[in-house]
Amino acid sequence: MDNSLPISTLKSERRSKSKSMQTTSTPSLVMALLSCLAWLYIAGRLWQDAENRALLTAILKKHSLQRPNAVTVEDKLATLGCKDLERRIVETEMELTMAKSQGYLKNQVTQSGSSSGKKLLAVIGVYTGFGSQSSRNMFRASWMPKGDGLTKLEERGVIIRFIVGRSPNRGDTLDRTIDAENRSTKDFLILDDHEEAEEELPKKTKLFFASAIQIWDADFYVKVNDNIDLDLDALIELLRSRRERDSAYIGCMKSGDVVADEGKQWYEPAWWKFGDAKSYMRHAAGPLFILSKDLAQYIHINSASLKTYAHDDTSVGAWMIGVEATYIDDNRLCCGFSKQDKVCSLA
Repeated sequence: MDNSLPISTLKSERRSKSKSMQTTSTPSLVMALLSCLAWLYIAGRLWQDAENRALLTAILKKHSLQRPNAVTVEDKLATLGCKDLERRIVETEMELTMAKSQGYLKNQVTQSGSSSGKKLLAVIGVYTGFGSQSSRNMFRASWMPKGDGLTKLEERGVIIRFIVGRSPNRGDTLDRTIDAENRSTKDFLILDDHEEAEEELPKKTKLFFASAIQIWDADFYVKVNDNIDLDLDALIELLRSRRERDSAYIGCMKSGDVVADEGKQWYEPAWWKFGDAKSYMRHAAGPLFILSKDLAQYIHINSASLKTYAHDDTSVGAWMIGVEATYIDDNRLCCGFSKQDKVCSLA
C-alpha cells in the first residue's frame, strides 16, 4: 500500500499552518508594542517625578535655613499682630506702678484744709475708741483746736483728726454715736474698713497711713495716742525743721525684750521670729511717731503684704527695716511725765 499523500494535499496543509501562525503572531506583536509604549510612558513619568522631587527638596532646604525649626508662641503672637499689644500692656502696667509709687494715688480726693490744692505740712491722727469721748472733749479743751480754730490750723497746713474704726456690729449704737459726734465736731477720720478692737491696733495703724495719704497730700503723717498731751506749736516747729528730709522715720527710738509667755502683758505671739535673744528691732515708741510722705506711700502700696505684730509701734518698725528709711531719734518725742523740753507728755 502507498502511504504517501498526494502532493496537492501536502501543499494545502502547509498553507493552512502558515496562515494559522500568521494569525497567532499579529496580536502578540501588538501587545509587545503596547507594553513598550507603556514602559516608556511610565519611565518618563518616573524621571519627571524624580526631577520634581529634587527641585522641591532643594527649595525646602533653602527655606529651612532661613526659618526657625520650631514656631514659638512669640512667633505666633507676632504673626497675629499681638506682640506689639502685649508690649504696650506691659509698658502701661509699669507706668501705672511708677505713677502710684510717686504719689498719683487712686481716690486722692480733698477734704477741708486741702481744697485749694496747697501742700500740707502734716496730718495728725489721734487714735481714739468708742468709750473715749471724755478724753476727746479734754483734748478739744486743751491742745487740740476746735471749730474755727481747727479751720485756721488747716489753713496753716496741719490737719488733725480722731481716728476710729467701726463696731463689729455695724450700724449699732456705737457707730451711730460716733457718726453723731462727727457731724457736730467734724474732726474724725472714720475707717469704715476697720473693726475697732484693742488687738487690731496694728492693723488700724496700717490703715490710717494708707487712708490718710489718699485723702491729704502732706509732708508728714503723725500717729498720736489718746493718752498724751501735745505741745502742738513745738510739734509744728519740729516738723518744719525736717521738711526737706525724705524717708524720715522720726520718734523716740528704742528696743526691748519680746514677751514670749502667753497671758503676760505685751505678749508677742510671733516671738520666735525675733531670734534667740528675743529682742525687738529698733523702732519709734508707740505714743507718738512720724513718717514722711514716701514712707506712708510705701505702707499704702504694700499694705496687703505687710505683716502686723502684736503692737503697732513694733509693726511699723519691722516695715521700716525693709526700706531705706532715715531713723531720726528725737528725745523731744519721748513722752514722759515731765514736760520740760518735750513735745509730748503723758496725760
